[in-house]
Order: sequence, then C-alpha cells, then structure tokens
Amino acid sequence: MTVPGEVRCMLMRGGTSKGAYFLAGDLPGDRTARDDLLLRVMGSPDPAQIDGLGGGHPLTSKVAVVSASADPDADVDYLFLQVGVDRPEVTDRQNCGNILAGVGPFAVERGLVRAGDGQTSVRIRMRNTGELAVATFPTPGGRVEYGGDAEISGVPGTAAAVVIEFPQGGSPLLPTGRVRDTVAGTEVTCVDNGMPVVLIPAAALDVTGYEEPGDLEADTALAARLREIRLEAGRLMGLGDVEGTTVPKLSLLAPPRDGGAVTTRTFIPVRCHTSIGVLGAASVAAGLLLPGGVGEGIARPAGSGDRSRVEHPTGFLEVETVVDPGTGDTPPVVRRTAVVRTARKIFDGTVFPRSAGTAPAPAPSPGGNDDSAAR
Repeated sequence: MTVPGEVRCMLMRGGTSKGAYFLAGDLPGDRTARDDLLLRVMGSPDPAQIDGLGGGHPLTSKVAVVSASADPDADVDYLFLQVGVDRPEVTDRQNCGNILAGVGPFAVERGLVRAGDGQTSVRIRMRNTGELAVATFPTPGGRVEYGGDAEISGVPGTAAAVVIEFPQGGSPLLPTGRVRDTVAGTEVTCVDNGMPVVLIPAAALDVTGYEEPGDLEADTALAARLREIRLEAGRLMGLGDVEGTTVPKLSLLAPPRDGGAVTTRTFIPVRCHTSIGVLGAASVAAGLLLPGGVGEGIARPAGSGDRSRVEHPTGFLEVETVVDPGTGDTPPVVRRTAVVRTARKIFDGTVFPRSAGTAPAPAPSPGGNDDSAAR
C-alpha cells in the first residue's frame, strides 16, 4: 500500500554528523514543497524532533540530495540542506564536509557510480559552493565496505576510511583581502577554505577556549559579542546580512593541550559544536598557515609534513593542507587539502513523514539553490 508522501531514504552517519540521504528525483522539484516534506521527515520544528528522523541537534538534522552530474569533472552533484530543529527552516547557505563523507558510498549504493574492485573514487560537485571533492573508499568485490579500522574523534568504534581530497578552489582564501581585520573591536582572521570561518583568539573574548560547549552556550555575554562579530564579519566577507544564516562559522583559538596544532571551540552559529566540521577544520588549518594571522602566538607549528591536528571538545581532526602564502600583490592560495573521515549506513528504506499541514510552513531557503549561495 502506498502512503501519500512516503519517500525512499537512506539514513547515514557521515563523519561526526548524521543525516538523511535522498536521490534528487525522489524529492519534489518545487523547492517549497521539498522543504515542507523534509521538515516533516525530520520532525521539525520540535526541539526533540520526536516525530521524525532528526536527533534534536543541528548535527543530526541534516540532508544530502544527490544526483548524477552534468559537469564533466564530476560524477555526482551533492546539495547539502540544514534542517532547523526548533524552527521551520531549511537552508542551503552552507556546505557540510561530514555529510559529504557519505555521498560517495550512497552514490554507489544507488547505482549512480559503478564500484571498482578494491576501492572506488567518486568525484563530487558540491552544489552549495560549486566546488569539487574526490572521495575514495573501499569497495571489495564491487560492494561498499563500511567496516574498517579507521577511528575519528567524536564517533565510537572504528569504520572504513573515506579519504576526501579537495582540489584547489577558485574562491579567495582571504575573503576580505586581509590577513587580519578588526571586527567589533576584536582582531580576527576571516578565511574560507571551503567554509567561511572567522578565527578569533579565545582570550580576546575573556574565555580560555577549553570550556565545555554547554558552558560557552550558557554565557550570554559571550553570545552577544559573538553575534556582533559574526554580523559585521559576514558583511566584510561578502556574505551580506547573515542574521538568518549559519555562516560564517566562528572558531575560538587557544594553545593546543594534547599535542595538536591548536584547540578550537566552533559556533554553528549559536550552538557550540561538540567537535568541528570537516570544512571548518580545513579553513582553520589553512588560516593557521598564514603569516600575520591571529593564530600566530597561539597555534603550534605542525613541524614536519603538511598535517595539522585541530583539537576540539571531543578529540581532534587531522587535515593535510598546503598553502602558498603569496608575495606582494599575489594573494595566498591553498594548493591541497585532504582529510580522513568515516561513514556508515544506518538504514535504507522508506520514510513516512508526518502528515502535511500539521506544523508551521517552512521559511524560504535563504539565497535559493544557486551555486554561489554559500559564498
């Protein structure tokens, strides 16, 4: 028996996030209808998302929409959508590198990409930004293997490694054109290596940078300062009015405690991340390599090699980054970025969304779905 509104879906953990993965053709083509359906699928708006797939937190209320790509440089297109938890909002104004970790396996599972015998590389165009990524993962016997011995902080147990490499992008690493800016009376470095991020010395905001996320969220004075910085930095970075968006992220920097390059506390934008996003960490790692940035005197150089260990509340994330610092009028550029993530298929089947008309209508997606929306 077919129930109106039912839709095929795969629930996956991607990195330290969890989300619902859909083929684009299985969702309504009209954006308003699509967003309404996704809110009902995830159980929003409701702080517990008790009537849907969401887990009551922005990190577990995410959606990937995947389709075959018309771009000759990509195999599939990936659109990331952040579904509000307690607000009727679906937005495409940011990307997500954790959910990206599941896109390659999902594409093979759905037959969009033929699996290799041993391992498979999937070229992914990220529709939120127009940039590319290549995900490589094991496919012994032509089937996706989720089990393995790779361990990432913030996820219990181990799983198969998904190596994600980001070719050099076309967007400026320094959106403001400067390695330092004074924003709302605070010196910051605004950087974009796949995710717009504002780097802020934790001490400049009268915190240590080692606090638990919940304690930072409860600090109303800190929240007010972060909001002021974010709104002003968003305009400087060319993002316009960011009041209703989740970018830029704000990442507080403190000296490392556990042998890494730096300790971070990242806001998305109000909740303090219990770890750090892949693209956010990529931007932090690149920002630390910029001479004159706010990370100088805080971060510890990586030493030999190009790998930086970015510490966060539940562990660390390692990023391999090569930055050409530029000279004179030549701006700095990132030559290479790569990370190791894991992903796991949790279930694959039919999801039965809450009946239509039982919750507030979704807010319009800010900026639409064009490739520049997250920039």
